[in-house]
Parts: sequence; C-alpha cells; structure tokens
Amino acid sequence: MRILLFISLISATIITGAVISGCKKEATGGSTTPLPFSIPVGFPQPRYNFEGNPLTQEGFDLGRKLFYDGQLSADGNFPCASCHQQFAAFCTFDHDLSHGFNNQFTTRNAPGLFNLVWLKELHMDGGINHIEVQALAPLTAANEMAEDINNVIRKLKGDISYPPMFKAAFGSEEINSQKMLKALTQFMGSMVSANAKYDKVKRGEAAFSIGEQTGYAVFQAKCVTCHQEPLFTDLSYRNTGMTINPFLKDLGRMQITNNGQDSLKFRVPSLRNVMLTFPYTHDGRFYTIDRVLDHYSSGVQAGPTLDPLLKNGIPLTTAERTALKIFFNTLTDSSFIADKRFAQPQ
Repeated sequence: MRILLFISLISATIITGAVISGCKKEATGGSTTPLPFSIPVGFPQPRYNFEGNPLTQEGFDLGRKLFYDGQLSADGNFPCASCHQQFAAFCTFDHDLSHGFNNQFTTRNAPGLFNLVWLKELHMDGGINHIEVQALAPLTAANEMAEDINNVIRKLKGDISYPPMFKAAFGSEEINSQKMLKALTQFMGSMVSANAKYDKVKRGEAAFSIGEQTGYAVFQAKCVTCHQEPLFTDLSYRNTGMTINPFLKDLGRMQITNNGQDSLKFRVPSLRNVMLTFPYTHDGRFYTIDRVLDHYSSGVQAGPTLDPLLKNGIPLTTAERTALKIFFNTLTDSSFIADKRFAQPQ
C-alpha cells in the first residue's frame, strides 16, 4: 500500500515531465526516428496513446535495454525480464509466484505483458492507474527488485552506455526517472499481441477447423461475457469463487479500495496466449487449463461477493471442455513470442 501511495504522489510529476522532455528535445536540436503504432483490426482505441511520450525507435531501444538490465534491481539479478519471459508471452514460465530479491517470493502470479495500452488500470487489483508509473511498483518492492529509484538513476549515470542512449531518445544525456519510465513505457506499450490464428480468421486470412469453430461457439455461449473480444477481457474485477489463499491472504481489489464489496475480486485476465501463461489465477494455484475448467464446472465457492454470473458455476460437458481447449490454442500468438524486436538486446 505504501508503494501505491508513493506512485500516486509522483504520477502527476512524471506525466508533466512528458511536456518538459519534449521541450528539451526541441531545444537541443536532436532528431529521432518515429515509430508508428497501429491499432489492430477490430481493436478499440487504446487508453494510452503516446501523445505525451512520442514513440520513437530510440526511445523503444532504450526501454528494451532497461527492461533486460539487472541494474534496475538491488543485486543485479532481477531485471524486469526475470519475471516476464518472452517465450511465455512475458509471464513467468511454470512458476506460481516469481522469485525476487534475497530468495523471496512475490505475492502474485506474474501476468503476461501484452496489450497494456488498452488497460484502464494495471495489476490484478487495479492498484496502478497509469502505465508510465507501473514499473515503480516492482522496482521498489522489497520482495521483487528491492531498489531505490535514486540509486537506480545513480547506477545508470555510471554506465557509459546509457548517456548516449538517453540523448538519442530524449535530446539530452541527462538521466532521470521520468525519462527512464517513459522509455520503459515505449517498449512495453509496443508489446501488442494481435496476430494469433483467431485474429487471422477475423481478418479473413484463415479459417477455423471444425474443432476450433465448435470451441469458439462454446466460448461465445459460456465465456464471452467476462472475456470479451478482441481483448478477451472486459477489464472488470470479479470474485470467481476461489477460497482465499491462507498464506498470502490476498483480498484483491479490496486492498486498493477498502470497500468490502470488492473482497476477493481480481481483474478478469485476458485469454490471449492463455495456453502459454500457466500457472493460472492471481496466485497461480491452477497449473493446467483443465484445473481451471474444473474450478468453473464444480469448484466455485459461494460467498458474499461472488460474481452473480457464477452462482451456479459454468457447467461444461467433456466435449465442451475439449472444444474450448482447441479454441484456446487459436489465441496463441506465435509471431509475438518470437518477435526479435522484444528480445533481449545482444
């Protein structure tokens, strides 16, 4: 909670810095290479549009270097990429909770990083309301990267590779937190996943098999209310009837709002790349998609804040479960997880 308050207090300063950085760029006469940001066919307008943080090749490259740089963590072992691995759609492969500083574990299952500019809030509890400050939460969390922002800036200033990159991106060799966070936003905000087979079908470039079409029909009948296309989430917060983890004691959205009606509510996750992003749920308690389907079929627990849509669970026949899994495979974006633009710089 202290981290979230800190982030809220500096949000306005960082956002204002966009204008300042832009002015400095013009004053120094630097030039950058604009990068286009294309909204995929069928997608809504993003909530973040880079107006105050123009997307450039130089800013993107700086953000990529920062994303993979262990210097952002206290002991150098935990860059952003340590919890967000590209081959797993930028989640933590095969771990319910990620590893952090000093042999600690995080308290949430790391989500995949893609289509972030469409989110109205970030984190599973919506505790961060602006993408440009999101990185401060893991960076300063004692059980994650465990750093101090001023110390990170000191380390970057002492690294001879960074001043020219900051100058290329922002027109000056000055290194500060505003520029660092803006560069990270350019990189992570560019992570768009919209080229799975599902998308190709929607664009008329491919066709579903009979099994995929059957699964899509089951999805539309039983899942689409919460997992709305094309993002495959409605961005709402819901209690899906899971018992509270007795070790983590995570109350979800309620920890942000202090409203009892939000107890055990977490943001509906996107189903894009769902076959890559196991384990599932906020605490990673389900290691397979079958266990998730088991939960919705017969494991939903009643409670005062249970989502009304799940009062009777989601009954699924064996055939429907099989069809759903076939359809879920069409949401895997192979080109995204193999895109060299997002890979670790060599």
